[in-house]
Amino acid sequence: MTRFFILLLAAVFLGSALFQLNSDGLQAFDKTGHEMDCQKCHVLTNQEAKEILKNVKIPEAEILKVQLSPVKGIWEISFMNQGRPAVFYVDFSKTFLLPGPVVDIKSGKNRTQERLAKLEESRRVDFSKIPLNQGLVLGDGLAPQKVAVFTDPDCPFCGKLHKEMEKVLQERKDIAFYIILYPLRFHKDAYWKSKSIFCNKSLKMLEDAYAGKEIPRLECDPKEIDANIKLAGALGITGTPSLVLPNGRVHTGTLPAEQLIDLIQRSR
Repeated sequence: MTRFFILLLAAVFLGSALFQLNSDGLQAFDKTGHEMDCQKCHVLTNQEAKEILKNVKIPEAEILKVQLSPVKGIWEISFMNQGRPAVFYVDFSKTFLLPGPVVDIKSGKNRTQERLAKLEESRRVDFSKIPLNQGLVLGDGLAPQKVAVFTDPDCPFCGKLHKEMEKVLQERKDIAFYIILYPLRFHKDAYWKSKSIFCNKSLKMLEDAYAGKEIPRLECDPKEIDANIKLAGALGITGTPSLVLPNGRVHTGTLPAEQLIDLIQRSR
């Protein structure tokens, strides 16, 4: 009987090793003796996350949020990169950066894609701040549904989106795209091309630029291009092509025509 009580006490002692009294009562630990609330032992600050991304050649990243990922022992970093939301993962030792995706085996759900969709959905700007009257109009200027498109004449993805926008207009006469010329700084000729295109108010010149054709360099200096660059920065738009929908939602990147129509419909 004495031996039984000794064994019982030992079991109680070992079991109690999984808990620790604190000001809030019992604190649970896992089987390794680590606290179940990982954030009490592990910390990853926004600045540390920015440095990690900088070390892997993503220096312009704007950190949105750092939180625990669905996988234990790994941080989830949500950030903006060239105007687009992105999600990466970092282990607790801060040694490895993982791009994902994280997929829930049981449900089959792509947790990374779900997070990206939420980030896209949450991006909103004040549509009224965009000077549509200074944009090149693709479509009927009297169309009730207006979409602003920040574009760079030397951006290949902008050219792809432009073709999809033309397909949209073949089906929908109630949509018009207002093209805001926004030359990116790493495209060395985009600035003067944007000015020349704006001075001529020429969609043809823009389409020629997309096609890699030479366009005339006009001796003009419109202030609107600098204003567009400043506006894009104020709105948090750093990449092209970027669409701003009537409800203020921002989408960066190209889309097939049918998805583009759906996106516009859902913004009403």
